Amino acid sequence: MATVLLVRHGRTTANATGILAGRSPGVLLDEVGHDQADRTGERIAVVPLALVVTSPMERCRQTAAAITTRHEPLPQTRVDERLTECDYGAWQGRPLADLAREPLWSTVQRQPSAAVFPGGESLAAMQARAVAAVRETDAAVTAEHGPGAVWVAVTHGDIVKAVLADALGMHLDLFQRIGASPASVSVVRYGAERPDVVATSTEAGDLSWLRGAAPAGDAAVGGGAGPGDRSVDVAGRS
Repeated sequence: MATVLLVRHGRTTANATGILAGRSPGVLLDEVGHDQADRTGERIAVVPLALVVTSPMERCRQTAAAITTRHEPLPQTRVDERLTECDYGAWQGRPLADLAREPLWSTVQRQPSAAVFPGGESLAAMQARAVAAVRETDAAVTAEHGPGAVWVAVTHGDIVKAVLADALGMHLDLFQRIGASPASVSVVRYGAERPDVVATSTEAGDLSWLRGAAPAGDAAVGGGAGPGDRSVDVAGRS
């Protein structure tokens, strides 16, 4: 299967002031966020991209633009509503410091699978739609471009964490243990047997190895030689 780079948008004015932006319109990258997105674009520029898919929110579109403009020819780009921010309902637009005093806050932290935001959606529904979007797109990219293809999904922190939890085989109740920093890159390769979570929440580092990475296959006993290891064939024999 193809390789997906899960990219969180860069820092926004809401992030910087401790506001839960949710789906509020007009939430844009701040100066730090633009710098973060530019650095992420530079990291990914060395990798040929088959597709860039983005959440419809402005902050994600800005981050996606910082990635696509560094590629020639420009990769195909499209919006997928399923990658949009969680619908936080009545929590949207409120300070996180105030929300931390709400009874629901403890549920969000300790048992996210039971969390339903007032007037919004549940974290379980958010995960289901996001995972479906990533897995379906990954299969389509693989079918069109082959198992060595790389594509990017630009989305939000809780979405990245939920998709990674699914790929790691973790219950949603454990997804708060995963980090997703602004403009970070996480790398997942979906194999026939299991997803291969290659990296999570990276903020720096060379990604050029993705150009020659072997398709996801059987896990190398002992850890192998790294993401490009081709020493184990599809039958699991070395």
